[in-house]
Amino acid sequence: MIRFGDFNKICETVALTVCPLVGSEEGIEPTCYSRNVEIAGTLIFQPATIIIHVIALIMTSIMIYHIKSKYTAVELLLVSGIIPTASKVYPYFTAAHISLITATFWCLLLNGFVGFQFAEDGTPLSLWSIRISSLVIFAGVFFLSYATFESKAGFSPLNPVALWIVLYVFNGAALVIYVVLQIVLVLNTLDDRWPLGDIVFGISFYVIGQVILYLFSVRICDTAKHYIDGLFFGTICTLLAVMMVYKYWDSITKEDLEFSVGSKQNVWEVKELLGEDELAYSNQGGYGGGYSPKQPPQQYGILYHTQAVRYDREAFCGSGPEVIISNDHNPEGSKFPE
Repeated sequence: MIRFGDFNKICETVALTVCPLVGSEEGIEPTCYSRNVEIAGTLIFQPATIIIHVIALIMTSIMIYHIKSKYTAVELLLVSGIIPTASKVYPYFTAAHISLITATFWCLLLNGFVGFQFAEDGTPLSLWSIRISSLVIFAGVFFLSYATFESKAGFSPLNPVALWIVLYVFNGAALVIYVVLQIVLVLNTLDDRWPLGDIVFGISFYVIGQVILYLFSVRICDTAKHYIDGLFFGTICTLLAVMMVYKYWDSITKEDLEFSVGSKQNVWEVKELLGEDELAYSNQGGYGGGYSPKQPPQQYGILYHTQAVRYDREAFCGSGPEVIISNDHNPEGSKFPE
């Protein structure tokens, strides 16, 4: 039974990066963990999980390459044993790993509020508030983690309650609030309900991964004869959850070209609507007996609501200062100001 503020049961079930640094001086050893492999004289831990981390790093780079996330790369160094637990730099890397996790959840939470236009997306206020606050969260959690590992500032690895609260209470609350905000946003703002599917799949993958990680890791390890453990499947599910978050964001912020459903296709945007005289002339000229400018507006997502209208592009052509409309009765055409 997992107790509040206690890493013992957690670390006995799954080999987290924090486990060698909490509890007794030797850390907390898991009951069962996957086999090690030796490559060029170096012991590599969790080889199957490393493969998933490499895939996750590639996929994360593709999805959010502009953020240049280093989260998966740091965990790869720690889980694999490339940085030994006895190394002097191991506490620093572990503190950075925990800080990146928490900063990621914090950034996700703030992005959940952006959709409600508390600060318009893309503005300096929106971007720098997220960047600066995430940096503050990173620095604070880094200090807390390192102080806990090294018994500094009144913290102790024998009683890591504050670190436990950050990892499981703060991050969990941030995730729950984000999901609730996005469900409310989709139901109240968007006509398209498909993004709800992305949310459901994303949270399902994440919950399944956590259940496997913390409840069935030892059983999987014993059944697979130590070739893999719960960390392998937990990493896969976390990767899928992150991909669904990206898919959800993609579906609500712009036209979804990858999996288009058909509700947002072939919409032409008119920067300046035609005047009443031009509309009246076009209806009399044989082009638009059935023309109607009252096309319902299309909604591209949370942040971009564009009023658009369909029209006959062959009738209204030209990008200069004048628009020329001609027909059989007026071959020279009539000129109208744009």
